[in-house]
Amino acid sequence: MPTSPRPRSRKSPEPTARSRRLAGPRRPSLPPPRPPRPKPLPGISPRAFEHPADTAAMAALRKVPGLEPVARKLFSAIGDRSLRLAFLGSAVRVDQHQFPAVFERYRKAARLLDVHPLPELYLAQTPFVNAGAMGLGKPFIVLNSGSLDLLTEDELQFILGHELGHVLSGHALFKTVLRLVLRLSLVLVSIPVGSAALFALSAALLEWDRKSELSADRAGLLATQDPSVGLSALMKMAGGGHTDEMSLPEFLEQAREYEEAGNVADSVLKLLHLTGQSHPFPVLRLAELKRWAEGDEYERIVGGEYPRRSETAEPSLLDDLKRSAGSYRERFETSQDPLWKTLRDLLDEVRRRAGKL
Repeated sequence: MPTSPRPRSRKSPEPTARSRRLAGPRRPSLPPPRPPRPKPLPGISPRAFEHPADTAAMAALRKVPGLEPVARKLFSAIGDRSLRLAFLGSAVRVDQHQFPAVFERYRKAARLLDVHPLPELYLAQTPFVNAGAMGLGKPFIVLNSGSLDLLTEDELQFILGHELGHVLSGHALFKTVLRLVLRLSLVLVSIPVGSAALFALSAALLEWDRKSELSADRAGLLATQDPSVGLSALMKMAGGGHTDEMSLPEFLEQAREYEEAGNVADSVLKLLHLTGQSHPFPVLRLAELKRWAEGDEYERIVGGEYPRRSETAEPSLLDDLKRSAGSYRERFETSQDPLWKTLRDLLDEVRRRAGKL
């Protein structure tokens, strides 16, 4: 039986004199210590890794009377079947016979996240690095073929774990609702009241959509349990596969500069850049994932302390909203973004003057 191509596991070539001139001086760094063997996380609940704003938005959407059952029934009756047939006819189904090396990495990610049954995986002929989780009743994952050319096997496992995180969290349903709302807003753009309401709804759903990607990045990390793998995968999404020309410490510095440098006008421009985006920029995803990987929550999870799917008691919507508000408050209080720093200074001045009254 012919063997399938394996995802690339590159060794960085020695830099040429030209590349040294282009790259300039690099910061010396020691090779990172080899991470411990990843531990399976039996029965892990998606609540363990979901961003608080993602959890709260999902809980609120599920509270809308009739939204979830109606959307699920409509889409699963037609959309699920149509999507699966489209990829069954136009892509390659990955299994132990087709792309077995990819399939083994997929199974490994699923074992670590305790995902069963295993969703079908398809490989589509597309040059860009991307993947997507689709379907409601019987979800499946589509991986772009460009990912095999750009990513190492470990990085590919991170991407597959990211998509399995979407499956565990049940994001597909509300991502479908978001797409319908965006299409409807284009139709109703000529109706002032209706378009304004839909714009507000679509903006809120897009904010949730971006936070859901941060949740899935955390799942990808848990599917490898090596932060450097996730960070390098996100760096490649920004700059491609020329790893001999890139430096992770420099890219982290770039992320810090994006978050902290400039003035209030720059902060407003950054907010405008995100308008209509379903994914945060790679530098933001990298910074968020690094913060989470260095925090106590990640350490507790890999240490075996996390909520499980078998637990029947679910936190209330109010608890989820409080947790989400706490997350936004913490980011506001610690962010070095010029706009948030200016707002904090204004609030401090208001409190100071109020104290003198």
